[in-house]
Amino acid sequence: MKFCRAFLVGLGSCFVWAASAFGSQGWTPGPYLMLDETLVAEQKQVRREVNHPSRLPDPIVTGYEDGCFQPWVSVVRDPQSKRFRMWYNIPTLSKEPPGSHLAYLESEDGIHWLRPHRVLATPSIKFGASVIDEGPGCADPTRRFKFAWWQDGGLQVAFSADGFSWSSLAPGPVLRSNHDVTGIAWDPMRQRYMALISMYPSTFKGRRIPYESVSPDLIHWKPPWQIIIPSPSAEVERGETQFYGMNGVIARGNLLIGMVKVLRDDLNCEAGKTAAELHDTQRPFAGLGYTVLAWSRDGESWKRDTEAFLDRNLQPGTWDRAMTWGDSQVVVGDFVFLYYGGYRWGHKAERLTERQIGFAQMPRDRYVALSAGESKGIIRTRPDTLRATSLTVNARVDLDGGALGVRVVDPTGKAYPGFDWPDCGMIRGDRVAHAIVWKANLGTLAGQRVAFEFSLRRARLYAFDLAP
Repeated sequence: MKFCRAFLVGLGSCFVWAASAFGSQGWTPGPYLMLDETLVAEQKQVRREVNHPSRLPDPIVTGYEDGCFQPWVSVVRDPQSKRFRMWYNIPTLSKEPPGSHLAYLESEDGIHWLRPHRVLATPSIKFGASVIDEGPGCADPTRRFKFAWWQDGGLQVAFSADGFSWSSLAPGPVLRSNHDVTGIAWDPMRQRYMALISMYPSTFKGRRIPYESVSPDLIHWKPPWQIIIPSPSAEVERGETQFYGMNGVIARGNLLIGMVKVLRDDLNCEAGKTAAELHDTQRPFAGLGYTVLAWSRDGESWKRDTEAFLDRNLQPGTWDRAMTWGDSQVVVGDFVFLYYGGYRWGHKAERLTERQIGFAQMPRDRYVALSAGESKGIIRTRPDTLRATSLTVNARVDLDGGALGVRVVDPTGKAYPGFDWPDCGMIRGDRVAHAIVWKANLGTLAGQRVAFEFSLRRARLYAFDLAP
């Protein structure tokens, strides 16, 4: 089992972590996100800020028109047609056993969806709409798509050539769990599948806790282990904090990044309102929920924030006021599209009409920033062997008085010739890929142990990217 504990980073941003071994292959090509605190060896006069995506005011998939009644959704973008493809749950008909069907929609832009939805042929589903597209180049095109859901006490899996017609990979559950929230993800770094399941462990008073397992084939799984627990040191999580699962995992650089659904079933979304006034007549509280970030370097142990990444809608009476639960991420050019389940009243209220799917977005890799104000901030990375030839920076720098520069130093902190502050032009503006140019060529340092030192004023640094 892997357990978590809490600590503080920067000026008061709290996150929870599970221990992980640090390993490095050098500064290889790819993005490096400030979400990953292991990148930073030293920082001065900067603070850590969780970014908050912008979102559309109305749902993109509704309960009343599209039949959505759960917060589970998978969205992929087909690499050939460029169309967005969505799978989500609709309820079974009254004459059928209670459960779900898998519904399907397509879109040209990821926002406006072509209707009506299509109801797909699948094995029997209780809940779940977790779909992976392994792409047109997968080893077995007849099994390009994988689908996971909860039924009969555990995770069940199916495959499809086209994402429409599904056949079971195995009879019955392949991984047992005592809660009906399940999902799968692909770990490209370790070339294996992950199961992200929710359970009711006795150690946490029967509250929902996310677990993980891994598999080479979706059929044979390791015994699951806990990956997320409440943080007793975080004020926001004092009370009956539990989790409605973790989903939407994507790989960025050497990180896996997911979204954790926090559930507070001991609160109401509107102050001064009773559960009954919020359309829940069966429970003392209607409940509320929001989304926090989680990330992993090894694919097994996870760190997470306690500050909301995708919070409940601040406006009373809105369709996503009670719950805002992130469930799918898609990188689209310079942006990340985020799809989430939104509830208006509470956890169990009006589930056939008031559970809907929303859209949010942010510039690519902007999950967390290291930010400096009027006083100059300094960020120095850990030293490592350089295996790249150019650098871009993902940053937002004020045009009026802001500045960001980079120098390249050796492990002692001494700048390499041609890579000191005067050798680098300061950048300004808002881009996901500011090109950094020095008097010397970065490729001349290939094979050397280097650290990158950033100087910033009135600026936010989200990530940097190395290219071959």
